[in-house]
Amino acid sequence: MAIFNPVLFIALASMDEMEYLPQLISCIKKQTYKNFNLIVCVNQPNDWWEKEDKISICKNNQKSIKYLEGIKDLEITIIDKSSKGKGWTGKKHGVGWARKTIMDKIAEIANKNDIIISLDADTTFNGNYFLSIVENFNRNPDATALSVPYYHRLTGDEEKDRSILRYEIYLRYYAINLWRIGSPYSFTAIGSAIALPVKSYKKIGGITPHKSGEDFYFLQKLRKTGKVLTWNKEKVYPAARYSDRVAFGTGPAMIKGREGDWSGYPIYPFEYFDEIKKTYDLFPVLYKEDFHTPMDNFIIEKFGEKNILQPLRKNYKKKETFIRACHYKIDGFRIFQYLKWRNMKNKGNWDSDENNLIRFFTKFYPEKLNILPFEVSELSIASTSVENLNTVRKLLLKIEKEYQKGK
Repeated sequence: MAIFNPVLFIALASMDEMEYLPQLISCIKKQTYKNFNLIVCVNQPNDWWEKEDKISICKNNQKSIKYLEGIKDLEITIIDKSSKGKGWTGKKHGVGWARKTIMDKIAEIANKNDIIISLDADTTFNGNYFLSIVENFNRNPDATALSVPYYHRLTGDEEKDRSILRYEIYLRYYAINLWRIGSPYSFTAIGSAIALPVKSYKKIGGITPHKSGEDFYFLQKLRKTGKVLTWNKEKVYPAARYSDRVAFGTGPAMIKGREGDWSGYPIYPFEYFDEIKKTYDLFPVLYKEDFHTPMDNFIIEKFGEKNILQPLRKNYKKKETFIRACHYKIDGFRIFQYLKWRNMKNKGNWDSDENNLIRFFTKFYPEKLNILPFEVSELSIASTSVENLNTVRKLLLKIEKEYQKGK
């Protein structure tokens, strides 16, 4: 096995982040692996300079640029999409465009075996983080990307902590169920927790600059070309904070959760995932003939045609390639859509998030419930103490870790 000592290109999209940049830079300076370049895109729409409610962000970005320019002991490239006359114009703006701008630049100057590490300014990590990524790709040279394990540290603010724990419980529950049913898309997409070789970036033609969820679509695109690793010795620690800069994700979820609205992030009944599994299990049968699946009505509604598999049979003559094509067709986004669609069809018969979680633990992991210092039947997102909610998060983390490590 060839051992590479790649250049790491740290891709950092930054908007209104002066509060967090010094902490991030401190983490970067402490890295034991020193062969890296930091590329930062400080960005916002150009017309925000003319908007009274946005001018503070523009000024904050100027402070960020000045701060970064003053750092002399790191190699930093600043892409200024913030100063007057240099900001985004038209529809091309947002974190997706910032990440694309950075990564496209990296793809121009880097070697194919160099590595892109995507970060956010509010994320921290230990001193061996960069080294752990290099070692991981050296052990797994055929991997197309790495979805890095994550963990939101608690803040001591009960309202914030309750919100971030509820959101993280949703994320881990969702991912665990995808692992449980054998989905190829069993990973959690977080923009500050992605790494990939430059050759992978070029192979997929780069990142698609969605205004929100670009990390999800990015990893899904990468997964369709190869293996996405989900285990790494080191984690990243994103901040638990309220933010409305994107349409969905951690910040918006916490804002809605603060008001008790978790409708966009439900704990789906595990039976919905089982329906997807039953459909997966029928792919070999569908290679030869049409057959009813639990997802048929959804497929007809979303794709606008009764039989999406006939073209796949025509184009993919081997069973293995046909099955792979089915997974490409019913990908991570379609799974997400199906779960939402299924939930809406069952409107009025919803069980509570807590009951769905309780039934899940009792059905699949009863032997692990002794980790909890309270009876799982007493679980309440609204009233269970933050300390006890954290033990639920840790239980899901333990289960997820076993899947990540392939146990």
